[in-house]
Amino acid sequence: MSAAGSEWWREAVIYQIYPRSFADASGDGVGDLAGALRRIDDLADLGIDAVWFSPFMRSPQHDAGYDVADYRDIDPLFGTLADFDAFLAAAHERGIRVIVDLVPNHSSVEHAWFREALAAAPGSPERDRYLFQDGRGAHGELPPNNWESEFGGSAWERIEEPDGTPGQWYLHLFDSSQPDFNWRNPVVREEFLSILRFWLDRGVDGFRVDVAHGLIKKEGMADHQKPENAGPMGSRDDLSPYRGQPEVHEIYREWHDLLATYDGDRVLCAEAWLPTSDKTALWVRSGEMHQAFNFAYLMTAWDPAALREVITDSLRAYPAVGAPATWVLSNHDVIRHATRLMMPPDQDDGIGPRSPFIPAEGSGLARARAATTIMLALPGSAYLYQGEELGLPEVVDIPDADRQDPTFARTAGRRYGRDGCRVPIPWEADAPAYGFSASGESWLPQPASWAAHARDAERADPRSTLNLYRRLLAERREHRLGRSVLVWVDDMGDDVLAFHNRDVTVVANFGAEPLPLPSGTVVAASGPLVDHHLPTDTAAWIDTGGVPIGPETGGVPIVRADLEDLLEHYGDGAA
Repeated sequence: MSAAGSEWWREAVIYQIYPRSFADASGDGVGDLAGALRRIDDLADLGIDAVWFSPFMRSPQHDAGYDVADYRDIDPLFGTLADFDAFLAAAHERGIRVIVDLVPNHSSVEHAWFREALAAAPGSPERDRYLFQDGRGAHGELPPNNWESEFGGSAWERIEEPDGTPGQWYLHLFDSSQPDFNWRNPVVREEFLSILRFWLDRGVDGFRVDVAHGLIKKEGMADHQKPENAGPMGSRDDLSPYRGQPEVHEIYREWHDLLATYDGDRVLCAEAWLPTSDKTALWVRSGEMHQAFNFAYLMTAWDPAALREVITDSLRAYPAVGAPATWVLSNHDVIRHATRLMMPPDQDDGIGPRSPFIPAEGSGLARARAATTIMLALPGSAYLYQGEELGLPEVVDIPDADRQDPTFARTAGRRYGRDGCRVPIPWEADAPAYGFSASGESWLPQPASWAAHARDAERADPRSTLNLYRRLLAERREHRLGRSVLVWVDDMGDDVLAFHNRDVTVVANFGAEPLPLPSGTVVAASGPLVDHHLPTDTAAWIDTGGVPIGPETGGVPIVRADLEDLLEHYGDGAA
């Protein structure tokens, strides 16, 4: 690992492990920490800098672990604290840092605090840890306001009081099994500082913070109707009373100060669904979080002008507050980009595809490989989602009876939900469950076509997506592309996205005709080249032999007068 004080997170490539779908050592068909440990050398071989685990804390699993019942223990489904410690030690031995998922917006209904709240009276300290309110109507029979759950339906659930009478309502911005905490209560704030210390003392390198935009709700909690174009997770709802409230920043400044007392550059990354890069950048100002997911980039269509705009905007907004830009194409909540990049925007609601549009399997792989080739050349930090390095598509034909995402149930199947990106990944082409589990069990059904995507098959094929990722990650580190400054190249046509980064020129062809490449050595390419020409939906890295970074290259730099400041933000080695 990098030395303390290096701010490793500014250029890190971080690999997301969705534990129930990564590798199963117990044979019950659900992935676990022991399975992840067995596959750790595959992660080291890939060339990543860190892993981020989706939730593995004790949970009844109503929302795949995002309903936490005990923040200081591992759910038996995934193993034990000893299993986590073993993975952490093995990862650190290989120079891989470990980030854990923290879910502070809400707990499980099975959390001890919520059980205490149900047993206590209205107005009690126990209920004040959550957001309980009296209902509207003559007998309190109506929800306190009209807020909608992100998973469909009302965001309020009525309880039965200890004496058996209909009682108050509690807020759940997600599933009814996930009651929202009251973050205006100092008891809640102190509890989460203690939880952070628990994991930091075990040696974790940071936290991905779930729903980081949502902890504070506007005083009064008045009615609010999301607009029709609210976007994924309501990200375009600029007037939302439960998104991006100013007081939330006080919480993260407190967390930042706590992490700063530990050595090793511990990191906070925000899952903040917000309407613009400028607003998201507020989460990564000095003294707050270190990174925030760049959802604007993830949701951008396969279009060179749109991509250039969002990259330019990101490389303006985040460095302006001293933070690196982050880049991500897939995760556990969105359609895998090997499918999504072939879909019309109106068929993607941000949490799974809308029926009936289903791209032909494999039709988006060329675009997915090209998109990754662009992404891994961008300055800043990048996130990969397990299985994308195998070129896995979204699984869209899961039988209704097998679907487990609460979104599917709460909308009576009108929204497919996120199961399609969570299917257990394949390791061995000829093994039961493709090597995911020795028992042949798999908590979601795996497609028969996935034998071709198995890691052992792709490892043996020099042209595979896996080997493309391995090459890109090795060259990214060799050329220090993460700590650098991007300069656009403007004279290659409207169907081309091209830029310089250090001594590498990146070119992507969005047009219908093959594109002649600039002179130089091809470092990597997302697909086969023909006579030094780039086919459609293909991207390449060209070693230009030391083209200088700056306006004299003929490109348009992201920052002109503030170029030196930008270099300073990216740290040592950027010049």
